[in-house]
Amino acid sequence: MKKQELKSNILLLITAAIWGLAFVAQKVGAEYIGPFAFNGIRFALGGISLIPLLLYFNKTQNQTIDNCNKKYTFIIAGIITGCVLFFGASLQQIGLNYTSAGKAAFITGLYIVFVPIISIFFKRNIPLTIWISVIITAFGLYFLSINENFSIGQGDLLEIIGAFFWAAHILLIDYFIKKIDALKLSFVQTLTCSILSIIASLIFEKTTISSVYSALIPILYGGIFSVGIAYTLQIVGQKHAKPSHAAIILSMESVFATLGGMMLLNEHLQLREYMGCFLMLSGMLLSQVSNFNNAKTVKE
Repeated sequence: MKKQELKSNILLLITAAIWGLAFVAQKVGAEYIGPFAFNGIRFALGGISLIPLLLYFNKTQNQTIDNCNKKYTFIIAGIITGCVLFFGASLQQIGLNYTSAGKAAFITGLYIVFVPIISIFFKRNIPLTIWISVIITAFGLYFLSINENFSIGQGDLLEIIGAFFWAAHILLIDYFIKKIDALKLSFVQTLTCSILSIIASLIFEKTTISSVYSALIPILYGGIFSVGIAYTLQIVGQKHAKPSHAAIILSMESVFATLGGMMLLNEHLQLREYMGCFLMLSGMLLSQVSNFNNAKTVKE
């Protein structure tokens, strides 16, 4: 492995760790502040943290993309993806009130499998390995979330619904990213999500300055580290990393969330739940590798 490629993989691993530990921060923040207020402030900070990146990359961006951006296409796209992001982030944060950080991360990771399933409605062919990964993750979800009474917890259910929104968000990004600048799209969608969350908070929640102060560290982590720093590391890391390696490394986010929950929040899963995590991670990795191999075949 080349030295530059190794550095890139390390940066991506750090990115996965930051994103995984963000679930821990969100779980802690949920103890002090409502989900909408938390996301509203978090994504506002996230948008602000992207400004240095916007200023830096704006100097070297592609001219064709720039011409398209001048027509404000990125604003419309950002508002659309921001609305979907709002629903996904809201369901995730609300769900964390009722489930552990580790379980929330693994269930949210289902979007990796949901993306190709939703693609069926766009008349895309689904490889056999994808269907195998779906079956594996389904068994994993059963062991992780379905209890002895064959019922599912409220938090887990919210995370599952949220995973569909994350999958839809990925597909929308995939559609728009071919036409507009990624950073500008991310900036607009982040602010859109923040505005919608703040509006929802004003309607449904009572937020005090003291509650915001109590959740300040989780909010700062979720906004600056999870968005600004991790996004920067991802951009730099993926420049020299192989796509297949990047996909697999970033999938480790759920593992870091589980480890973080164990070490920082004293969260512990039962044996069947650990088995479910293993099966779900296996299904996610199989799906990622299959997507990469399929894209490589099409390219050739």
